[in-house]
Amino acid sequence: MDNLPIVLVVVAVVALLVYVLFFRKKALPEAGVTKTTAEGRAPEAAKKEGKERRELGPTAKPPTPESLPSAAVIADESETMPAVVEATTAAPPVASKKDVAGLRKGLAATRGGFMARLKALFVGKKEIDPAILEQMEEVMLSSDVGVKTTQSILERLRDKLQKNELADSDAVWAALRAEATRILDFQGAATTRDTKQKPLVVLMVGVNGVGKTTTIGKLATKWNAEGKKVILAAGDTFRAAAVQQLEVWGKRVGADVVKGKEGADPGAVAFEATKKAQEAGADILLVDTAGRLHTKVNLMDEIKKVKRTIAKAMEGAPHDTLLVLDATTGQNGLTQAVLFKEALELTGIILTKLDGTAKGGIVLAVCDELRVPVRYIGLGERAEDLREFVAVDFVEALFGRDDDEAAAA
Repeated sequence: MDNLPIVLVVVAVVALLVYVLFFRKKALPEAGVTKTTAEGRAPEAAKKEGKERRELGPTAKPPTPESLPSAAVIADESETMPAVVEATTAAPPVASKKDVAGLRKGLAATRGGFMARLKALFVGKKEIDPAILEQMEEVMLSSDVGVKTTQSILERLRDKLQKNELADSDAVWAALRAEATRILDFQGAATTRDTKQKPLVVLMVGVNGVGKTTTIGKLATKWNAEGKKVILAAGDTFRAAAVQQLEVWGKRVGADVVKGKEGADPGAVAFEATKKAQEAGADILLVDTAGRLHTKVNLMDEIKKVKRTIAKAMEGAPHDTLLVLDATTGQNGLTQAVLFKEALELTGIILTKLDGTAKGGIVLAVCDELRVPVRYIGLGERAEDLREFVAVDFVEALFGRDDDEAAAA
């Protein structure tokens, strides 16, 4: 019994050692103390940091607490972040090779006529003789490029030739492409994509037989596919077949057609259609008109009246006045365009039947002499054959050399 105090002391010391060595060591993490590595970091943190280093790249430094934005800053920037991402990642639209190949196919007649004759002038010529410009002039005039446009192009080429900038056929061809791009690629009147008016009112005009009503149907198909609500106005009240044709297109694309009685005032039909389009919340109203000879003053005055009537129904309308031209009529089509422009202040040209002519040079003449943009070109009977005109793509499709065709196919 005399040794009892000593035994108790020994037991207490042993218990204390056991507590320190086992229980205290296990309790440390639970008390909020984290085990660290030799570098003084928790293993989990080190593992996470290693992953971040791999994601950031070998030269990137891991973020420090001081470098991280505060929660307030993150909240402030969260609303602008999508716009920043869109601005930095968005690329300018580039036509696919398939688009250019499709254009080439549609322009096969012109490539085999106008362009083939131009190419033939340079075959086998290592040096360019100034006399070749006279031969080029003959080809361009016979392909409906027009006197004014032809002279403008040849003057520029003659200047380059005098400066020894056209040493071979490749240089001449490149200069021709550059001239075509200069003529076609200009900023014309406001396009249908620029206006925020609703409905967008588009007045379609042209002479008889150019494909005006069919073009309206194709445009309605295109815009309907884009989710826009389209209404059609049968303003050609003199030809019953035109109204019926428009109704067929309307049923096909699910567009309402506003019409009057046969022989009714076309201005009244256009007025009623504009009002109905506004009430229905339509996105686009396409107004068809009767074909009229550009040389008939009374008929041209009538189309002016239709335009004024639309303006009374809706301020600022029509927002677009598009002239439909048959590309196969060549210089006669250009004459039509001049007189329609004087009467109506055209905002755009639609060239139909371009696939059916070897004289596609009319496109250059229209843009150069009228300074009115070509908005659409027709390259076939299907709705999708009405293509939006893009100058760079058109030049590539028309002037592309034979050895480029495989790459664009």
